[in-house]
Amino acid sequence: MRPFLSVVLAAGIVAAALSCARGSSAGVMTIAPAPGERHLANLRQLTNGGENAEAYFSADGHRLIFQSTRDGRSCDQEYIMNIDGSGLHRVSNGTGKTTCGFFFANDQRILFGSSHAEQRECPVKPDPSKGYVWGLDPFDIYTAKPNGDDLRRLTNYGVYTAEAVVSPDGKRIVFTSLKDGDLDIYTMNVDGSDIRRLTTTPGYDGGPWWSPDGTKIVYRAWHPVDSALTTYRELLAQRLVRPNRMELWVMNPDGSDQRQITQLGGANFGPSWTTDGKRLIFSSNYKQPRSGNFDLFLINLDGTGLEQITTQDTFDGFPMFSPDGKHLVWASNRNDAKAGETNLFIADWVP
Repeated sequence: MRPFLSVVLAAGIVAAALSCARGSSAGVMTIAPAPGERHLANLRQLTNGGENAEAYFSADGHRLIFQSTRDGRSCDQEYIMNIDGSGLHRVSNGTGKTTCGFFFANDQRILFGSSHAEQRECPVKPDPSKGYVWGLDPFDIYTAKPNGDDLRRLTNYGVYTAEAVVSPDGKRIVFTSLKDGDLDIYTMNVDGSDIRRLTTTPGYDGGPWWSPDGTKIVYRAWHPVDSALTTYRELLAQRLVRPNRMELWVMNPDGSDQRQITQLGGANFGPSWTTDGKRLIFSSNYKQPRSGNFDLFLINLDGTGLEQITTQDTFDGFPMFSPDGKHLVWASNRNDAKAGETNLFIADWVP
């Protein structure tokens, strides 16, 4: 869920990046935006069936890397396709579970989180008696060519380490990890060296994303205190987290000047940037906290100018603008053939 991967859903809606259901691909469909979605035109559905999430553009804007449950598996693998839905192919090795893909090195390489070194099969789902929780699967970060060849391991912690995004200059990777006992944000060189910890406040820090000029990192955070912190740590010891509270924060690449952007309540996650770096786009259920009705919003870096982008009465999340700012891609439960399926959508952006 970025991030960590993944998506915050409740009230019976399955988390897109964490759920396990079969997926399938079909021809691209053009559908009408919902009433009030004035920024979206020429809306196309790129996948049709199962769970598909976290689609992110290549630097040239021609391809998407995303995670999907398909091909007879019960959890995600990484795939690449063209932005018209053609050229679909798997790029991860088909074992374990994957998350959070990203292009880098002028689109000559990709990276993603995978648990295949720790588990060949899909992980067991969390015990439903614990309520709505995410499992913190034992991901490490890997890099490969866009066809899946030349797989290399960048981290070797055997605990949740994922949500990797490469800086605009191609030199540093920001990511989330449980390696020091809490969910914190780190950076490292693209070869895995020079690891630096950016966050230290007890609680959940994750979903980091570089600004277009590389001078800021946006992330989501929840810093519980007192009994809530005790409960958080108890779940963490079981490799679980309950993601029903999160706000957006911004910091410098060295971890300085950490400041909270939103104070909306509910779960605010999956942030990325407009191409000019002046605003954030993210997903939130603040209007109906703890519900599965998430919409996309824009907000200024000072917390002003909140604007709702999607209005469909279901889940919309993981937004990313194309490098030229002309398109928006995201995941949604809209137009699902079966209740709770999550598909990928792309639209022309209307300023």
